[in-house]
Amino acid sequence: MASAKHFINDPTKLVSQALRAAPILNPTCALDEVNKVVYRKHYDENSRKKVSILSGGGAGHEPAFTSYVGAGMLDAVVCGTIFASPNPTQIFNALRDLDRRAKSRGVDDHSVLVILMNYTGDVMSFGLAVEKANAAGIKVDMVIVGDDVSVGRTKGGKVGRRGIGGTVYVHKVAGALAEEGCSHGEVKSAAEAVEKNIVSIGASLEHVHVPGHDVSDERLGENEIEIGMGIHNEQGFKTITASSLTEVVDILLDQLLNEKDTDRGYLGEIKKEDEYVLMVNNLGGVSQLEMGGITTTVAEQLQNKHLIHPKRVYCGTLMTSLNGNGFSISILRLPKIPKGDILTLLDAKTTTLVSLSPLEYKVWDQCGKEDEEMKKAKIAQTYKRSGLTMNVNLFLDVVELALRKLMSAEKEITKYDELVGDGDCGIGLCRGAESIMQLLESGEVCDDVAITIQKVAEGIERSMDGTSGAIYCIFFNALSLALRRGADEKVERAATALDWAQAALSAQQSLSKYTPAMPGDRTLVDALHPFIKSLNDTNGNLKLASEAARAGADSTRGMKASLGRTVYVGSIGDVPDPGAIGIAELVEGLHLGVQNYQPN
Repeated sequence: MASAKHFINDPTKLVSQALRAAPILNPTCALDEVNKVVYRKHYDENSRKKVSILSGGGAGHEPAFTSYVGAGMLDAVVCGTIFASPNPTQIFNALRDLDRRAKSRGVDDHSVLVILMNYTGDVMSFGLAVEKANAAGIKVDMVIVGDDVSVGRTKGGKVGRRGIGGTVYVHKVAGALAEEGCSHGEVKSAAEAVEKNIVSIGASLEHVHVPGHDVSDERLGENEIEIGMGIHNEQGFKTITASSLTEVVDILLDQLLNEKDTDRGYLGEIKKEDEYVLMVNNLGGVSQLEMGGITTTVAEQLQNKHLIHPKRVYCGTLMTSLNGNGFSISILRLPKIPKGDILTLLDAKTTTLVSLSPLEYKVWDQCGKEDEEMKKAKIAQTYKRSGLTMNVNLFLDVVELALRKLMSAEKEITKYDELVGDGDCGIGLCRGAESIMQLLESGEVCDDVAITIQKVAEGIERSMDGTSGAIYCIFFNALSLALRRGADEKVERAATALDWAQAALSAQQSLSKYTPAMPGDRTLVDALHPFIKSLNDTNGNLKLASEAARAGADSTRGMKASLGRTVYVGSIGDVPDPGAIGIAELVEGLHLGVQNYQPN
């Protein structure tokens, strides 16, 4: 269950106050507080608009629907209570007022197109209001959106699919066409064409809590994800245990695009010539950072596995389920329509508080297609040989073992850093280790020590951030330079243990230009300094040097910090410095690698 704590716990007051925000945030809107209707109040004098677009439903899906009121989208929205349809009287009053307002502007052939999501309560309430409006002489039609593929044909039966995030596509296209002054039939047929070509599905980590309701004991397991959860807290069609986002997205895209699934293959055959747009929607509680990662995963899988290159990619909080900790994917196959072009209509400007994208169509057209030649071109990095060589197989085996030892300690390091820092030290070290592992597997490790260490430094620079990343990057860049300076490029020779020791000492001195950290300050330097000192004092004895590093790391237990975030921590207790532990793990791994190396 998502957090049951709310700033406003009275659901009636919550909806009322939220509606009052509409005209505060968008001066082109007005509020009928009695009927809970948000209207568009501003129309240009030369407006040719004769079809009004009305939508609505229960509250809890914000920014849908109130934030879509404005030029280019909706003319009015009728709001119910949380997750409950507005009543027919509210809706009829909104339809009647829309007609009155239009005729006051001189629109004699005015009509209304109602766009709503396919839920029984909404269909019945809006349907009754539409019948009453038609009986009263107001021309009104309905387009009902059902885009959720989690509800298959068998289960959907006569009810059909639920309406979820893809509804926004219909709002946008119908609103843009109506703004251009198109006829009722043109607007309606375009809305229906779009509706038939949308497929959507959602996934969530937990059910939401509705303000004013009791807290449910039902919770998803720690690693469980619900596939197909509805936007009214409805149960999904299955719960999975997924190990990664990639696995989740793979399942969702298969549900959306599997041509062989006769129950859920709503798009039918996926043709090469078809064009698509993609929407990745935040259900309300996912951080923007995580939404970026989700969007990247969806877009890349869509292109790589399904060979679909969307003409537009939208990401945002567009149709929510309160503070739902989940996301939905909506794919629209661009249909042909008699009047206008769907992509142009999606790009059309609005005066709404929220829209699909703030980017103008020119940005997409000018920058959307990446130059294939530039994409394929890689700037060749030229590395000059230093003359100092090594056994490549020995390097690969030793460094791989050291990296695996470091990565195996990630949980321990993270645990320490959560107590005395910001909790990212172990993860950061793992990212650096993984980048070097990729180098080892790439075949780019060569027998020149300076070149290889330079490539290690570049991998660290690309993958590690924060203070630790900068320290490691400076050290390995300086190490490469020191190895090069200690060699004669004209006379190749094998690097000795002393070469490595002296180069490490030089790199340590270079590092000291950028950080005042010294042993006793409770940083990774508490392990690094004794390691390098012992390495030089013992003519490169890795066993003794690694023992010195471990002793240095252990000495930080209970040590008062002079640098870093630990300075602000009150009680350190017996927790060692996480960065120093990382150094100890790494150099112990180097020692074990050398000790266990067996030439082929």
